Amino acid sequence: MPPNRVDIAIVGGGLVGASLACALAPLIERHGLRVAVIEAAPLNATQATTYQPSFDARSSAIAQGSRRHFERLGVWASMAERATPIRQIHVSERGRFGATRLTADEFHLDALGYVIPNAWMGRVLHAGLESLPLTWHCPARVEDIAPIDDGHRLTLSDGACLEAGLTVLADGGRSGLKERLGIDSQAQSYEQHALIANVEIGRDHAGVAYERFSSQGPMALLPLAGRRMALVWTHAKAPREETLGWSDSECLRRLQNAFGDRLGRFRRIGHRDAYPLSLVTANESVRPHLAIMGNAAHSLHPVAGQGFNLALRGVMDLVTALETGLARGQAIGGASLLGDFEARRAADRRNVIRFSDGLIRLFGIEHAAFSHLRAAGLVGLNIVSPLRRTLARRAMGLER
Repeated sequence: MPPNRVDIAIVGGGLVGASLACALAPLIERHGLRVAVIEAAPLNATQATTYQPSFDARSSAIAQGSRRHFERLGVWASMAERATPIRQIHVSERGRFGATRLTADEFHLDALGYVIPNAWMGRVLHAGLESLPLTWHCPARVEDIAPIDDGHRLTLSDGACLEAGLTVLADGGRSGLKERLGIDSQAQSYEQHALIANVEIGRDHAGVAYERFSSQGPMALLPLAGRRMALVWTHAKAPREETLGWSDSECLRRLQNAFGDRLGRFRRIGHRDAYPLSLVTANESVRPHLAIMGNAAHSLHPVAGQGFNLALRGVMDLVTALETGLARGQAIGGASLLGDFEARRAADRRNVIRFSDGLIRLFGIEHAAFSHLRAAGLVGLNIVSPLRRTLARRAMGLER
């Protein structure tokens, strides 16, 4: 079968890949770009006519800056139907005096961010793609990828063969494609694993998101609809098999002891998953005719909640670079266009990694003097307005 030529091939139709496809809509309309999306998982779940979220539905924290990007894509009104606003962020250290509270009111916003079920975001994004003239290969995997003079040739599991001027890897890094192209990653283990679950609480969370640090590692609780919260609970010492092996009652007891009574009693915990935590960054994010995005490019500690927001900014920056490049007559995947894109992304990526990784490592130092300094710092953040504004704007994705 002769190869089918496309301008852009997006490998991965998940949240990052689908966001990119939506963001390309104006360029598809104005320039007639040919775009293909390759997704390994069937999309039937996101295309269902009814939406019935389960107690265990996984969610993501969407920063205020990401909301503005989704508004530009024309999908925010639908996403907002299932979005739980974060009206306050409460940061504290277990066993120490002092806390930092950032509120939406002090920044004259309705919310600092939002928590949205991943399945709902996927459904909304894919609904937004239905009217676009995209070529879908789903379910299909890229079985082989090879550089050619003006792009890459992709051989797919559904029998198709594509030649793309720009290939975007947005597959979460699970396919091994970047490794096949000789792109390695740097990985620094946190020597921790994260326990992920949804929990039912005894009191109204009032839209407060909690980040709590302890000797075991950080914990995050994000508000969901009703009296539910999404839990990311880091463990540094207990083995993964042990934490997954706890009974529900034992897990709730330990959670109550670790977090305290600020939310009343933890009444129920849903299905639990656990995975090891590392800071992973690809050694290359772009090459001629190739861009790597999302978790395929960088995997951050989940407690800071910056991973998807960082990826979405990358999506919007890539579309801006493509728009500028097309206006200048540059090739879609040319080195100059992608070099401009990477120059814009590098500082943002570096700042977010420094911010999130530094936060985790700072609170991971077990020393009495450091503990007192951290407590004083948390108190001080409530007093020093410029520093509070910088922290808040960074958390909301409004400052790079």
